[in-house]
Amino acid sequence: MKVAVVGATGLVGTKMLQVLEERNFPVTELIPVASAKSVGKEVTYKGKQYKVVSVEDAIKQKPDVALFSAGGSTSLEQAPLFAEAGITVIDNSSAWRMDPAKKLVVPEVNADVLTAEDKIIANPNCSTIQMVVALKPLHDKYKIKRVVVSTYQSVTGTGVKAVDQLFNERNGIEGPKAYPYQIDLNVLPHIDVFTENGYTKEEMKMILETKKIMGDDSIRVTATTVRIPVMGGHSESVNIEFENDFDLNEVRDILSNAPGVVVVDDVANLKYPMPLDAHEKDEVFVGRIRRDETQPNTLNAWIVSDNLRKGAATNAVQIAEYLMAKNLIGQAVEA
Repeated sequence: MKVAVVGATGLVGTKMLQVLEERNFPVTELIPVASAKSVGKEVTYKGKQYKVVSVEDAIKQKPDVALFSAGGSTSLEQAPLFAEAGITVIDNSSAWRMDPAKKLVVPEVNADVLTAEDKIIANPNCSTIQMVVALKPLHDKYKIKRVVVSTYQSVTGTGVKAVDQLFNERNGIEGPKAYPYQIDLNVLPHIDVFTENGYTKEEMKMILETKKIMGDDSIRVTATTVRIPVMGGHSESVNIEFENDFDLNEVRDILSNAPGVVVVDDVANLKYPMPLDAHEKDEVFVGRIRRDETQPNTLNAWIVSDNLRKGAATNAVQIAEYLMAKNLIGQAVEA
């Protein structure tokens, strides 16, 4: 596979290179791509140095797949250029997620919707990905009516500038700020911009994307997304109301056997998922599984995952792996 990584010098792009290497994706040729100011810089992959090239040069080299992590406006402008050349784009920005003509995919949930004709495939929001990986097997069994989610999201979700802000504040250094307020020793109930209904765009992403990925508009979702001063992963407190009642042991069994899920739920021994434990792992960790005693057929759970990996880079690579396994990429390029 000839693979382009667009946004190769950024936080997620760097993680994509790492995940491609770790998962032994069959890269026969790597084409790192970035903005004009980064062209000529070098990135490291499997111990070798690769020069960053422009979008135009990358398209001329006809990669089989392009993993995009370069921001929404860049993706809107450049992803169609790759797609028109017959290159399959897997895009990590929010640009294409709610486009009715584009698939929004979490492989453990809905990879079967993909076809060879899908030339721009959207990677969902990080918070949505980890939640639906845990929700899907429970929805299949008990049918979800409503989800109430509050998130506790890592600064890595914002990017390098936010990580620098956190550590600058921790070390008493003045520097550029990614957030309007101090993040160290603080919590910001504000991710992305506020919309007219009082929700942030991040909250609306979780609400709308969940319905699209699960393929069920009847699921009602409400969200509050919060930035906290941690590294390693996002955490979510999720309250799930089902149509049908459940047995807690059966819930644990279903989740334990679900692809991509690890159950860490042993409160007697103080075992529950934490961002530190999810860091640099590809799985979604679920714990604090308990019945909501205020109303019937309702479950509480705590879901944690590394937002740069399963929430971004790993999910994109897994989509590429699925396309390759099903012979859905490379065909148009060869034709």
